[in-house]
Amino acid sequence: MRTATISRSTSETSIDVTVNLDGTGVYTISTGIGFFDHMLEQLSRHSLIDLDVKTVGDLHIDQHHTVEDTGIAIGEAIAKALGDKRGIRRYGDALSPMDETLTRVALDISGRPFLVWKTEFSQKKLGEMDTEMFEHWFHSFSQAAGITLHVETLYGQNNHHIAEAAFKGLARALRTAVEIDTRKADAIPSTKGIL
Repeated sequence: MRTATISRSTSETSIDVTVNLDGTGVYTISTGIGFFDHMLEQLSRHSLIDLDVKTVGDLHIDQHHTVEDTGIAIGEAIAKALGDKRGIRRYGDALSPMDETLTRVALDISGRPFLVWKTEFSQKKLGEMDTEMFEHWFHSFSQAAGITLHVETLYGQNNHHIAEAAFKGLARALRTAVEIDTRKADAIPSTKGIL
């Protein structure tokens, strides 16, 4: 089983994350930010990665530390569960439509973290979540997971749909990228022999 647990504790947050890359999309999410929980539930359900997240953060200050550190912990857990990345497909991409919104996500589990974010919001909050925190979560996640990640909203108007299409697109791209390629299940998917 490709599973991992990460516990991360700082003076700002306390986080426990468990992932199962070969799961069925079962999740238990609690971050203290309702809309953020909803997005992480989408990530689990559509990637088929089982995800257990318990975050207690300094929300009396703001959401920054909670969102950032949760992204780091989930990214670290996925990287740990991937191990040496032997047999994975490595690349994944998805077009994610949600009503009037269409988002494109492409990623490479390369060991070279990078985020290209071409998504904008027209309002400052969704529920109680600050919309500026979405880019920060994707950045923190991609850095910790060692993933090159491109997210682009091609078009859309509804802010809820824009956010959800990004998380669902990431989920579908991850689902493809972490799958074992039965044609080369014993090989590292790189001419370098390491990722």
